[in-house]
Amino acid sequence: MVNSLKIDLTTTVHLLQTTVQQYPHKEAIYDGFRRITYKELDQESTAIALELRKLNIAKGDHVAVSLPNWHEFVVLIFAIAKIGAVVVPFNTKFQENEIAYIIENAKVKAAFFTDEVDDNNHLKIFKDIFNRSKYLEYLISVRTDDEETLSYDRMLKNGMNYQMEESPEIDIEDTAIIMYTSGTTGYPKGAMLTHKNITFNAFSKVSILECTKDDVFLIQVPIFHIFGMVPGVMTAVACGAKMVLTQQFKAEKALQIVEKEKVTVHHGVPTMFILELNHPNLEKYDLSSLRTGIVAAAPIPSEIIGKIREKMHCEVLPSYGMTEAAPSLTFCTFDDDDETRAETVGRPIFGVELKLIQPETEEEVGVEEVGEIVAKSPGIMKGYYGMPEQTKQVLSDDGWYKTGDLGTFDSKGNLRIVGRKKEVIIRGGYNIYPREIEEYFYQLDEVIEVAVVGLPDTVLGEISCAAITLKENSSLTEDSLKDYIRGKVVYYKVPDIIVIVEEFPMTPSGKINKILLQEELKEKLAEQLR
Repeated sequence: MVNSLKIDLTTTVHLLQTTVQQYPHKEAIYDGFRRITYKELDQESTAIALELRKLNIAKGDHVAVSLPNWHEFVVLIFAIAKIGAVVVPFNTKFQENEIAYIIENAKVKAAFFTDEVDDNNHLKIFKDIFNRSKYLEYLISVRTDDEETLSYDRMLKNGMNYQMEESPEIDIEDTAIIMYTSGTTGYPKGAMLTHKNITFNAFSKVSILECTKDDVFLIQVPIFHIFGMVPGVMTAVACGAKMVLTQQFKAEKALQIVEKEKVTVHHGVPTMFILELNHPNLEKYDLSSLRTGIVAAAPIPSEIIGKIREKMHCEVLPSYGMTEAAPSLTFCTFDDDDETRAETVGRPIFGVELKLIQPETEEEVGVEEVGEIVAKSPGIMKGYYGMPEQTKQVLSDDGWYKTGDLGTFDSKGNLRIVGRKKEVIIRGGYNIYPREIEEYFYQLDEVIEVAVVGLPDTVLGEISCAAITLKENSSLTEDSLKDYIRGKVVYYKVPDIIVIVEEFPMTPSGKINKILLQEELKEKLAEQLR
């Protein structure tokens, strides 16, 4: 097990209040727009909480937040928690149909958003959805003026004139966040994460990374993603560190921020570190303040770990987890060599139990034998919101969660990820579930069959490829198919390559043999792959 730590299972509200009492005037957030202290974070989140109460937003209600990495996002996380309501973070790149589905599925009562972000006109999208939604009652715009919506700034100004006299009773087992993950069955599922899930993970990372109030976190992974939310925001708050938020990852911008703000903790997916290392101006910047950070979502070669240490003065620690675990289950430590960090994802965090089972028999497997990774942890979700059957498929009555990933344990107890039972593609740190994309293509009458698979890429780790068979005399082309899917899903879910094929390799049972298809596509597309 990684580290022994004092597990302080508390609420996110108490987490903030404790830090405010200790470091009220310490800088909490800088987002390139404004700098705010922990006291200001507390005051502003209380002001918004009071205004939400006036709108009859109460304990258990669901409130959507669709914002970039702005300080307002962090304020809203705690404002919503203070009234016992539930945050539903939205990927700002989501298209209208994705937003509408989650609003209805989660029964979202109020939504915070800005006018335009990531080339999406959210003002128009949310208004359109509002006019037909069964649940959405309030639209609140941030950093934009619109007469037809409520204003975050006005709410903040009004709320600052009052004090919260009575707070609702919040239990650590209450849901704090419903975070939607792309679904293997074509529809996103809302993982219900409790206050306990989140604070357990936050304190774990404080201990493993040896974080203190003197640390400065660079948070460039989106806060709407579990990686940005918990290892980023919540971990920083747990130790009273400063957060530097960036709206969009750009390699040189990240290097500039590290130098200017004296960043000490730098999280990221391997792609981010690789792009920073390969930037021609890397040597220009003073990165000596860097100390550590988490690298996750994809394997990282040992030579890259060595280069990060040599050129960026940073000891990165690989971790394994997922949204449903809030997120971490395992970690490498500072004592692990580069080979261990590259070939494994370390050992279970203190408080986490892992076992490997045969998927068919559920019997445990031995050392170096492949099995499905099953986890039990204070970080494991309650379940999927409104989806009892899907929850039952992965979460047992006694709290064991089936990850769908395949792994082995070595003789030292390190976990090695060897494959995925689920067919998720990890493109530059973003998860893509093939079934979701396939179902959109199946809506076209001229499509017979489609299979989306991952192909290797030296920068992104994996890219997606959609192989499609069409009806005879179809007018569809690879370009027109890409244009079609581009308007349906977030940009990173759009297949990087679309190929029209005559037929698929099949399994004896008549299913598409995706393993063989991958090999055929690798050979066919060799010149297009990096």
